[in-house]
Amino acid sequence: MSLTIPFVGRRDRKHSPDTVIRNLRRDMAKVMNRQAAADDFFAILMHDVVTTNAAWEQEKQLRGAAEEAAKRMQSDRDEWMAEAERLAAELAPYKAAEANAAAVDVPPMKRIGCDDSTTSVDVTTLWEAAEAGLLPGCGPGRLT
Repeated sequence: MSLTIPFVGRRDRKHSPDTVIRNLRRDMAKVMNRQAAADDFFAILMHDVVTTNAAWEQEKQLRGAAEEAAKRMQSDRDEWMAEAERLAAELAPYKAAEANAAAVDVPPMKRIGCDDSTTSVDVTTLWEAAEAGLLPGCGPGRLT
């Protein structure tokens, strides 16, 4: 019995040089496209970093200016408070003299709780006063 092996020619090869070169060029184009996309993305990231750093610097400057303004305002407020206290102390004798001149005097017999008073002040609760009939319109058992 004889074994016949068919002749395999160049056209039947799995990877011809033209196919290999075509595949390599296609793969190289994909790699180059990915590299370009990565470069673009990196450029966007670098722009974002620059923009963010500039915003941080501006925020730092504005915060410093705001802190300086707050310190100045607090200093001004402290000065105005000291001036107000000084003026209040300066005007205190005049205010006391005016209060003494316009004082309202109540005779001792009308005062409650003065030293010579011997009568006690009634501190009955409202419920007890209502039950005792001391409130107008209310009598024992009638709280309306």
